[in-house]
Amino acid sequence: MEIPHWKIVSIGIAFLLLLLASSIFLGEFLPQSEIQLKILQFGNYWIGFLIYVISFILVCDLIWLLRSLLAFKWSWMGGPLIRTKTGVILLAVLVLGGSFLSTLYGAVHAKKIKTSFHDITINKQVDDLKKMKVVLIADLHLGYSVGSKDMQKMVDGINKQDPDLVVLAGDIFDNEYEALDDPKHLSETLHQIQSKYGTYAVYGNHDVKETLVAGFSIGASKKALRDPRMDEFMEEAGITVLEDESELIDQKFYLVGRLDGEKNGRGTSKRKSIEELTADLDQTKPLFVMNHEPDELKEYDKAGVDVLFSGHTHAGQFFPLTIAQPFAWKNYWGVKQIGDMYSIVTSGVGVYGPNIRVGTDSEVMVVTVHFE
Repeated sequence: MEIPHWKIVSIGIAFLLLLLASSIFLGEFLPQSEIQLKILQFGNYWIGFLIYVISFILVCDLIWLLRSLLAFKWSWMGGPLIRTKTGVILLAVLVLGGSFLSTLYGAVHAKKIKTSFHDITINKQVDDLKKMKVVLIADLHLGYSVGSKDMQKMVDGINKQDPDLVVLAGDIFDNEYEALDDPKHLSETLHQIQSKYGTYAVYGNHDVKETLVAGFSIGASKKALRDPRMDEFMEEAGITVLEDESELIDQKFYLVGRLDGEKNGRGTSKRKSIEELTADLDQTKPLFVMNHEPDELKEYDKAGVDVLFSGHTHAGQFFPLTIAQPFAWKNYWGVKQIGDMYSIVTSGVGVYGPNIRVGTDSEVMVVTVHFE
């Protein structure tokens, strides 16, 4: 019996899609090589495409459900077209085409690092210092999706602002240190960051050693350990990491760095409270805190913190996850005043999971702090 041509084409397309989908897992079984790296990088794009395929299908299902519930009389939905192979093909083209274009746009847009500007005022005097320019960056996720070229653009963007202080609010790495395209070049690039008071950082929940599949960490554990090479990398990059520590900078202001509350890389889930970290500090001086996740905001205000710098949320990174972020966090992006404290959250430079951004920007955030 002769098989219709359209069925052969459909089977061929299905097999191709299955083969492409296997890239998500295939790279984990291959020895470390340039081919493996390319497959893993492709998997990070492919997972984004699949998410949009599912999203488009859900939208179609929702439209169909609403039609049934509300008894809409749409001839284009009730006619014979949707019950034919032509209708099925048209629907497939719509879903796959829309998903491809969304993924393509997101992949290109994710590589464009924008600069956002914000101003805040703190009611504290700092000698003759009237204002200070702080650059906030976070969520670099150095690895399969983010590499040396991206970091050079970020560093150029930071130095263009001539900042007084640069703070890096966690997730410098994307779990697997082996995924760095050129560790030495990357550390040298980050070492180019210029500022009056230096560059300081905290670690985030991805700055621990865990296996990634399509950009998502698996086997997640609160007691996951940090790869020692990450500490060496930060030292070579000239970045001071504060782990439940405070530093009085130039006798003018305090900068506190907290261990990550989810995975602190020390094999324990314990960390000091913000009250413990600030108890012995001179509250007449400005008090800045770096914490990867923008949580427990009222606790920071009670502890006398003036500004909390965070990342983690990616502002949702891509639609439709962007819809959920305002419900998940009291401040999911931007500047929000909580009592006398400012919570400042950046959408981040890099990406987690799918190598795309839709509805958000990769950003360098510039915060001008005024003292009065």
